[in-house]
Amino acid sequence: MSGAQGVPRIGLLGGSFDPVHNAHLALARIAIDALALDELLWIPTGVAWQKARALTPAAHRIAMLRLAIAGEPRQHIEPCETVRSGPSYTIDTVVELQRRRPQAQWWLLLGQDQAANLPTWHRWQDLVARVGLAVAGRAGAALRLAPELAAAGATAAELPLAAMDVSSTAIRDRVAAGLGIADLVPAPVARYIETHGLYRDPIRS
Repeated sequence: MSGAQGVPRIGLLGGSFDPVHNAHLALARIAIDALALDELLWIPTGVAWQKARALTPAAHRIAMLRLAIAGEPRQHIEPCETVRSGPSYTIDTVVELQRRRPQAQWWLLLGQDQAANLPTWHRWQDLVARVGLAVAGRAGAALRLAPELAAAGATAAELPLAAMDVSSTAIRDRVAAGLGIADLVPAPVARYIETHGLYRDPIRS
């Protein structure tokens, strides 16, 4: 399967995934359908330059991702940021991936908050020149790009993602408080968190 003239269409979904949860998975599935993606790459962050807290070790986050997307043939994990030294800049990842597959068409998946914050990202002008933006919309709100993005010629598609009351922060807080998370993450991910004792220290939240 591929796009026009056999050009593969690839979506990039980056984040700390600490842990991956049901809203992440819903976004991935909707993006594959709405953008007719041949492949979706999950890109777990290595060193999160915009986060103050320390992330859970990458091996755990990747293991949870692997459990979450088991049986999804178009979804794969790209671990390049977790093995790269220094901060995880999306532009560096995109340049690396495009060097490997120069004929592909690329889409960067974002939430609306991320899209609004994009002009603060490292070399964001280079980034929007290389990828299309696919933004998860909010119910009842029209997609509006930041003026800087529009002026830079960014192209964007809206993804019809229904609002879901779930976040990685809330999941970590619930685990630290001894509360259940069965309705927020896939069952294998919940078991992994329990088995490995993740997020029990509230300081890490």
